[in-house]
This record gives sequence, structure tokens and C-alpha cells, in this order.
Amino acid sequence: MIERYTRPEMGSIWTLENRYAYWLKVELAVCEAWHGLGVIDGASMSAIREKAAIDVKRILEIEETTRHDVIAFLTSLEEKIGPAARFIHLGCTSSDIVDTAGNMQLAEAGDMIVEDFEKVLASLKSMVQRWRGQLCMGRTHGIHAEPTSFALKMAGFYAEFSRNLARFKSALAEIRVGKISGAVGTYAFLSPQIEATACKILGLTPDPISTQVIQRDRLAYFFTTLAVAAGSIERLCVELRHLQRTEVLEAEEGFGKGQKGSSAMPHKKNPISAENLCGLSRMIRSNSLAAMENQALWHERDISHSSVERVIMPDTTILMDYALNRLTRLLDGLNVIPEHMERNLHASCDLFYSQKVLTALVNSGMPRQEAYVAVQRNAMQSWKSGTPFPDLIRADEGIAAHLSKEKLDELFDVRAYLKYEDEILDRVIGK
Repeated sequence: MIERYTRPEMGSIWTLENRYAYWLKVELAVCEAWHGLGVIDGASMSAIREKAAIDVKRILEIEETTRHDVIAFLTSLEEKIGPAARFIHLGCTSSDIVDTAGNMQLAEAGDMIVEDFEKVLASLKSMVQRWRGQLCMGRTHGIHAEPTSFALKMAGFYAEFSRNLARFKSALAEIRVGKISGAVGTYAFLSPQIEATACKILGLTPDPISTQVIQRDRLAYFFTTLAVAAGSIERLCVELRHLQRTEVLEAEEGFGKGQKGSSAMPHKKNPISAENLCGLSRMIRSNSLAAMENQALWHERDISHSSVERVIMPDTTILMDYALNRLTRLLDGLNVIPEHMERNLHASCDLFYSQKVLTALVNSGMPRQEAYVAVQRNAMQSWKSGTPFPDLIRADEGIAAHLSKEKLDELFDVRAYLKYEDEILDRVIGK
């Protein structure tokens, strides 16, 4: 991933040196397992522990000849360790090392992403608590519908990201497996005991059954879960982009001192973070398709998945880490404008009361279709003339015959739309 979207904490997990370091952890864990069985003597094990080290430059030099990165890695270790190195990789195949180490890297990256999700949730929860009772217009198809509250709007996203976190934790649990079972998964030159011991050292669970590789449905689940979360990021950012439109302007991104919005138009303040996150979300979702394509390998394995994973494992986790952190900053710096919410709420002549009037007429005994026609007639007149909808309803004699002045006063109370706000919010974020 390009440096622009890489936070150092996440980027460090995916350096080439760290990749080899994880390979070495796996190799050492297998050696410890053999040592526990008495196959590797104490002196040899001590030499392996003391002398094993990563030399990236030397590994790459050797790979120029071997055209095989694991063999180059092992050759480099042999040069450093000496005779005791004959025990390294004993009974193993390359995928024992690469798959187990790769899952460890994904697990480390995943733990960081869990923390990122929790930061987003904390920011959303803070916004929910702050904006309880703040009425704003709810929109369907982009058109004014009925009032809601900004707290309810944000609580919907809080609930969605809570589900994303739960799904991701489940996917992360499926990644915490290792595989030390040999060339086609039969333990022909190893044993389940060796695998269990090595995995315990590494903090992993042995894969109950593997071929030469850990099956890629696990990775597909991991990356598609991130793809779904990316869809949530984009949905939230699309909402914020719409709210920042000049004609709406109910919320806007923070704008720092010295920040510029356009090279040509000095007045511009644009939703650049939300737009950036929409784009990055598309990349994350695209990578999930490649992860699903990797599931169908030939027989016990082929190598078609390898090149794909060298890209999508670092890139997707790096992008998600960056996106969630940028989203947190966006939410924490968001400028919410209540007075514009109030203005927009009444910009459509208070037509949002139409369903309340319709329901009241039906409850009074008027046939539903007759009531619908009566309310719609007044609504269309209000929209065309700009006359407030409640004024037209009060002046309609046919409606007045069914609804008293007192009943109409009750219907035209905008705060009634929030009568269950507390109950809904308590269900989502707790009391």
C-alpha cells in the first residue's frame, strides 16, 4: 500500500523483515516441539535459539538464484546457525510456515482493527448522547419524509458498526489457526502432537484438517467481513456528504486553520474526508472478491492464491486501519448545525404531518382512500402555493368535520415524533 494511506503501526506488521520474522517464529516453534520429543538435542537447540536471525538482504540475494523465497530464507538460516540448522524445517513444507505465519500477521493486524472499530463506536456513542432530542428531517429517496432526530440517525450507524465488530471478531477467531501437517496434510513426516505443541507456543489453534494449505474459506470470511464494514463506512460518509451540501448544510467536516478547499475557488470547504473514505471503501470491497476467488484451489493446493495474498493481506488491513482512524477523526471534528436542521425541517411547508392527519381521519371513521385523497389534495396545494400544510388542513371543512381544533393542535406537535426516542436509544447504546 502507498505510504499516504499507511499508518506506521499497521505498516510495520507487513514489512518484509517482519514477514521473515514470523516465519522464523514458526520454524523455532516446530524445533521446540521436536526438542520436546528428544529429536533435537539440547546443544543443537541452544545453537538454533542463539544464532537464528533474519538477514533480509542476504535472503533476497539467495532468492535471485533459488527463485524460491522459503528456500532462500532457510539457506540464510543455515549460514548463520551452522550444523544444527539441519533440524530446521524438519518434516515441514513451505505452506506450514507461510500459512501459519501469515495467519499470525493477519491476527496481529486484526487485533489492531478491533481497536479501530471500538474508537469509531466510542465517537458515534458520544454523538448519540450529545444530540438526543435534536430534531432533523428524515429523508427517503432524498426527499423530505418525516422528522427524526440526529441522535437516532447516528444510533443507526452505531448499531451497524457494532454488528460489523461482532462479525469481524468471529472472522478473526477463524484466522487464529496454524498448520504443521506436511506436504498434503497427512503428517507423514510430522505428527499432530508436533503441530499441537508448535501452535500452542505460537498462540494458535491447530487447524483440525488441512491439505498442503489452510483452506481459504477462512481468509474469504475475514476479507468479506471487512468488505461489509467498508460498505458501512461508505454509507455513513455518503450521509455526511449529503448533509454538507450547500442547500442542506446540517453538518460539515472540520476545516483547519490554513486549510484550502480548491485551487481555483477560495470559498470552498469540501467533504474531502468522507469522499476519500468512500473511495477507499471501494478498494476494500474489491479486494474481498479476490479473496473469494482464492478459495477454489486445485486438489491439495496450487499456488494461484499466493500472489493475490501478497497484495490483499497487507493492502486491505492497512486500508481498513487507515479508514477507521480517519473516520474517527471525521466524526470527532464534525460541526453539527442545529439551526439549519430546524430551518430544513420546516422548508417543505410542514408537509411531514400528512401521515398523522391521514391516520387521525381513518381513526375518526373516514374510509382510508377518501382520507388519503383529502390529505393529498391539501398537500399538493401546500407544495404548489407555499402555504403551510397545517393552515390548509385547519381551513378544510371536510376535515374539520372529523377532527376538532384540539385534535389538530395535538397532531401538529412536532415533538411527538420523538416520543420513543429514549426507548430506541436505550435499546441501542444502553440507558
